[in-house]
Amino acid sequence: MKEFWGLQIPKLETQNLKKMKTDILAIGAHPDDVELGCGGTLAKLISEGKTAVILDLTQGELGTRGTPETRKQEAENAAEILGISARENLKMKDGFIENSEESALKIVKMIRKYQPKIVFANAVEDRHPDHAKASKLISDACFLSGLRKIETSFNGEIQEVWRPKQVFHYIQWKNISPDFVVDISGFLDKKLEACLAYKSQFYNPDSAEPMTMIATKDFMESLTYRAQDLGRLSGVDFAEGFTAEKLLAFKNFDGIVL
Repeated sequence: MKEFWGLQIPKLETQNLKKMKTDILAIGAHPDDVELGCGGTLAKLISEGKTAVILDLTQGELGTRGTPETRKQEAENAAEILGISARENLKMKDGFIENSEESALKIVKMIRKYQPKIVFANAVEDRHPDHAKASKLISDACFLSGLRKIETSFNGEIQEVWRPKQVFHYIQWKNISPDFVVDISGFLDKKLEACLAYKSQFYNPDSAEPMTMIATKDFMESLTYRAQDLGRLSGVDFAEGFTAEKLLAFKNFDGIVL
């Protein structure tokens, strides 16, 4: 057994077609949501030997810049930079994510496939309507995945029920007050590198595509000064913030920056 944020996690089992256990399942409404919201945290945890999988709900096909094809390749490049074990896309409708039975069951299947202890999800409130809707959808799916009377199958095999121990929501456009932060000092550059793998989406002075709010130089710089500000408030160089769905308990104070 190994310890992860106070939770006892079994050793990663041999991967097979029915399930592939992972420590963290990071879910985003769009390709690049995860990198922007918690890329530094993922990079840090992976460097410590944890495993992580990314699940994108849509292909980001409504984005002003780029295409589903370019974003798919960019997402693969970003995952490789972070050291992600696997990345999947559920191909829900960009801009119209719904908290429906069909959508929830798609996520339930992924939760049961990867059996994560921790799920990272979209911000609980944000500028893009898909983010808040995805946040609630993911939370509901995490609960439903633990109900034995909801039966799902993968590759012709009935899946085991599975409910993550914690669901944490990363922060996106809006400055939501976090319930806790993760020290990502030493990993901010890796986060920025993964974000910039989305060459069609973010600041590129040579791009001929239309300008958007996230394609400006100021937006890219904001990723650094937000991390720096959260670090200032918590006594580290750089940090990423999260909100929690339930009260957190510490087994000890070893991991807290004093």
